Amino acid sequence: MLNRVILIGRLTRDPELRYTPSGVAVTQFTLAVDRPFSNQQGQREADFINIVTWRQLAETCANYLRKGRLTAVEGRIQVRNYDNNEGKRVYVTEVVADNVRFLESAGSSQREDDGGGSRNFGGSRTSTPDPFADDGKPIDISDDDLPF
Repeated sequence: MLNRVILIGRLTRDPELRYTPSGVAVTQFTLAVDRPFSNQQGQREADFINIVTWRQLAETCANYLRKGRLTAVEGRIQVRNYDNNEGKRVYVTEVVADNVRFLESAGSSQREDDGGGSRNFGGSRTSTPDPFADDGKPIDISDDDLPF
């Protein structure tokens, strides 16, 4: 049997970090994942998928992920249930993540596509200036610098 999920989407809000009574960190957030087609009005729709992370990964997500950030999540689907205050059974479907990748740098979530690389959840978060940013000046490269 196989229960494996890979999602890429944007956070709809900042992650919510909590601790269990025994002190285990747990973070919850929602990922908006675009559907691969448009509706009848020509608009793209999205699914809003609940994500749960545990322990060190939960603390890392709470520290570095923010609303709007493009993120990849790998994990498994879990369905749990409980009885609410009215005695009705409530079913919750969520993805329990065991791998989270930050797909854009801290300042790039406002841009549509920054072309930047990805970072693993434990990677360095220092920001470096983009050497290829268009500042309107010509690039001075001699023919000797070209590899062809």
